[in-house]
Amino acid sequence: MTAVPARLERFFRPDSPTQQLAGRLRAAGHRAYLVGGSVRDALLDREITDVDVATDARPDSIEAIVRPWADAVWLQGRRFGTVGCEKDGETFEITTFRADVYRPESRKPEVSFSDDIHTDLSRRDFTVNAMAIDLVTDDGPEFVDPHSGLEDLVSHRLRTPLAPEESFADDPLRMLRAARFVATLRFEPDLGIVRSIEEMRSRLAIVSAERVRDELSKLLLAPDPSPGLWMIARTGLADEFLPELNAMQLEQDPVHHHKDVLAHTIAVVAKTKPLLRLRLAALLHDIGKPRTRGFGPQGVTFHHHEVVGARMTRERLSALRYPGDLVDDVTKLVELHLRFHTYRMGWTDSAVRRYVRDAGDLLDDLNELTRSDCTTRDARKASALARRMDELERRIAELREQEELRKLRPALDGNQVMKFLGLAPGPDVGRALAFLLELRLDEGPMSEEDAYARLAAWAAAQGIRPAV
Repeated sequence: MTAVPARLERFFRPDSPTQQLAGRLRAAGHRAYLVGGSVRDALLDREITDVDVATDARPDSIEAIVRPWADAVWLQGRRFGTVGCEKDGETFEITTFRADVYRPESRKPEVSFSDDIHTDLSRRDFTVNAMAIDLVTDDGPEFVDPHSGLEDLVSHRLRTPLAPEESFADDPLRMLRAARFVATLRFEPDLGIVRSIEEMRSRLAIVSAERVRDELSKLLLAPDPSPGLWMIARTGLADEFLPELNAMQLEQDPVHHHKDVLAHTIAVVAKTKPLLRLRLAALLHDIGKPRTRGFGPQGVTFHHHEVVGARMTRERLSALRYPGDLVDDVTKLVELHLRFHTYRMGWTDSAVRRYVRDAGDLLDDLNELTRSDCTTRDARKASALARRMDELERRIAELREQEELRKLRPALDGNQVMKFLGLAPGPDVGRALAFLLELRLDEGPMSEEDAYARLAAWAAAQGIRPAV
């Protein structure tokens, strides 16, 4: 190999951190190769963030070699053969040549190390990730591609170095990763990959929820996740960790002509911006429909599917070990995703305030989800919905200029209410504040004098005599 891809040129400058690392490994008698995503992305002319290096050095030796040289070293992956470090702003993952397999009954891999790059490359997930560039040869960079990964890269084909059933037995998460690469790289999976996923999908059960979660998130953040989502649906892989997905593949009804909810859902995900909480909300916004499906004189109905769906969303995301604040946000978006459609007769000031109050910091995401939820091919209906959303956003902007909509609160605080009504902290104070907040939502800002007068009238009706 006489030249390197342009994206890799910086790694081959004599004074680069990569060459410094290669030199240190070579001086200690070890090999060093650029591998995996670094090579693949360079050949695709994609940005390279982390540099992947493979070596015959064992983890203890790697640590001893980089510790005096690197600016920072981390060892979280050491038991799997990986030492991480940073030097002059370049981040490295340095991994011992390995052949790791899962025990059938275990979620943790047994790691055995090898001494040559070819064995290591054969145990990698896909051929496009099983290419390497030798960093320590005397004759310049040498390209190592024993499984025709470059040919697959050019052909946009996804294959495994070994038989797919062997590769997926090594690490069942690779089945989900295949769907991610289908989405992110727009590659066509080899037929053997698809068939192996269909036959081996139950093996995903030995993979931790956290690893499945992380791979699903990467899939969802692809510019267009649709091909990957269809792949996990059609192979049945989604049934192993997200059974609600295929449950939305409702049969077409020739009488009521309702849309297939799964096809609609995947279309909504593709329309939203690549933000994780928004994409998760798009993926799950209609999962309550199968449980609430009914038929009436007006056609198919899904009454309260947003409420049922919110509960199901919380359960599923919690099972996948998503962080609690993200679970809360996605659940709220699912619960509110129909709120826009309850205001069919126009947006009063009160309705706008309540919509903004209920959405809180998720307002922009909720509006984005609502717009994306329109997948109709009827241009007239789509245009009408867009006009109504434009009107809502205009009304929000107008009221924001007049009122602090994001800081909606009663005209009086709890201390003022307790002093005025002569109350100790308790339920009556909460009820009084709730009454004042409803006034604020219905009527907008009011002076403290007016708020005290309205509070006095409310208290009298409740049998509470003000103390002042």
